[in-house]
Amino acid sequence: MSELSFEQMLEESLKTIRTGEIVTGKVIDVKEDEIVLNIGYKSDGIIPRSEYTNEANVDLRTQVQVGDEMEAKVVKVNDGEGQVALSYKRLAADKGNKRLEEAFENHEVLTAKVAQVLDGGLSVVVDEARVFIPASLVSDTYEKDLTKYAGQDIDFVITEFNPKRRRVIGDRKQLMVAKKAEMQKELFERIHAGDTVEGTVKNVTDFGAFVDLGGADGLLHISEMSWGRVENPKKVFKTGDHVKALIKDINGEKIALSLKFPEQNPWANAAEKYAVGNVVTGRVARMTDFGAFVELEPGVDALLHVSQISRDHVDKPADALTIGQEIEAKVVDFNGEDRKISLSMKALQAPAEQNEADAE
Repeated sequence: MSELSFEQMLEESLKTIRTGEIVTGKVIDVKEDEIVLNIGYKSDGIIPRSEYTNEANVDLRTQVQVGDEMEAKVVKVNDGEGQVALSYKRLAADKGNKRLEEAFENHEVLTAKVAQVLDGGLSVVVDEARVFIPASLVSDTYEKDLTKYAGQDIDFVITEFNPKRRRVIGDRKQLMVAKKAEMQKELFERIHAGDTVEGTVKNVTDFGAFVDLGGADGLLHISEMSWGRVENPKKVFKTGDHVKALIKDINGEKIALSLKFPEQNPWANAAEKYAVGNVVTGRVARMTDFGAFVELEPGVDALLHVSQISRDHVDKPADALTIGQEIEAKVVDFNGEDRKISLSMKALQAPAEQNEADAE
């Protein structure tokens, strides 16, 4: 047997490697954009920044230290400069795909940070393996702008796993739907008509406001917003307002809310405040041809008939009064059962004959 040269013996003592193989090495140098590994081969292994992470402009000197031991995947045995091209990112992605496969098979809930907001949805990264969440599966409600999710940690499940086609689909919507269903069940188990609940205004319409009670929405109708008269709900509430309301009725999954708390009912002591003969002050709220409705306090209106406006003849209320005008009048009739009060300004005016006598 012929003698082997020192170089041949050294080369044979070193291991052989193949593309795609996983190798372990020790960090012998770190630059801003490159890691050099001693992998026990005749050449060192090189991990460029692009093969370490998907994050741009990361300073690798902040990620690893000389002397650290790490694994990497062989990309090329010879990168053209006599060194071994390695990838830490692809190894991590392989591990990530394995992790995603297990999560897919076990229906496991994963949490990951949104790496990218795309036109059609969100891209999240699990151990360097990417998952795409279509816009239709991001939320249980339509969201036109997904930019608010950038950089956020979100929960999701894997509903489709096909790494060969690079198709790994995540779903956040079904988790939200399931959670809301659970919250709804818990809510309906503990609430009853007559209870006081707290919630957040979710949406305001011309006819009322929808209030999120944490599991279900309740409708606060315009007629239940105050003991007084509300012309426009949008002038009273805005999205995000905190509301403390009374449950007026529960019909299936529909919850009717009210801000007309019984203890604040202005008619509770109206019989005493607006007894016949009392002189009261009010504001003209609206007018018809036959009279004016005067608000004595929120929730208590009284009718001032056109014949009771003045001792002088008045054709229609608008000839003598204006909306918002404050007037003084005498209560001439009170009907607590029907919640009707009649007023007279004329009763406070002296007869014309008396006025003339006083003038003399």
